[in-house]
Amino acid sequence: MTPLAKPRLGLIGFGAFGRLTALHLSPWFEVIAHDPAATDADDHATLTDLAAAAACPTVILAVPVEAMEVTLTAIRPHLRPDALVIDVGSVKVKPAQLMQDLLPPGVRIAGTHPLFGPQSGKDGIAGLRIAVCPVRGAPDARRVAAFCRRALGLKVFLVTPEDHDREAAVVQGLTHLIARVLMAMEPLPTRMTTASFDRLMQAVDMVRHDSPAVFRAIERDNPFAAEVRDRFFALADQARDGPDAA
Repeated sequence: MTPLAKPRLGLIGFGAFGRLTALHLSPWFEVIAHDPAATDADDHATLTDLAAAAACPTVILAVPVEAMEVTLTAIRPHLRPDALVIDVGSVKVKPAQLMQDLLPPGVRIAGTHPLFGPQSGKDGIAGLRIAVCPVRGAPDARRVAAFCRRALGLKVFLVTPEDHDREAAVVQGLTHLIARVLMAMEPLPTRMTTASFDRLMQAVDMVRHDSPAVFRAIERDNPFAAEVRDRFFALADQARDGPDAA
């Protein structure tokens, strides 16, 4: 008996996270990827042109948030009328609004944010977290959430884009902000360290290799990030004055 063909999935963006995506989705999908900067494929995806990737029943956008508008405009003419488009950006309000505004009315949309990356997911992703946001078609978001839970073994949070960004402004915003400051202070001690300092540096190392575009998205494109930064630095100024400061 001839095995059933896997459904095709178009992956727009084949950088480090795109390759991680292809690795974990290739058991269930025939992944065809497009990225003008990619020069080589791997065992989990086939490189193709933009039109072919965008014409798949399911399309995943693994591009920087700052490239989202250009990407959506480019794929729009090639999408199937009932395609499911999913983004994996670090913020959700801005991509959700762009997808709503720029994609044809019949196209189904879900936002996701895998709360891990190539570094934290290098030893496997089962048990890690992902946020799934309904954008256009709540049943589709629930199906995406169910697939992530059952097939990939992820811990799924079904949230609105606003709730996601409000929490991510603290969870990601502060992590990347502190990491950026500590990296600027390097070289830091490595000999007489404490367990708490070692864990702090482990957290820094987990985001050390994130692209500048990721940092910009987290700090600039999250509508709640500025308020969190301001509060953090105000409290840091108080702490600088010592424990007896008023």
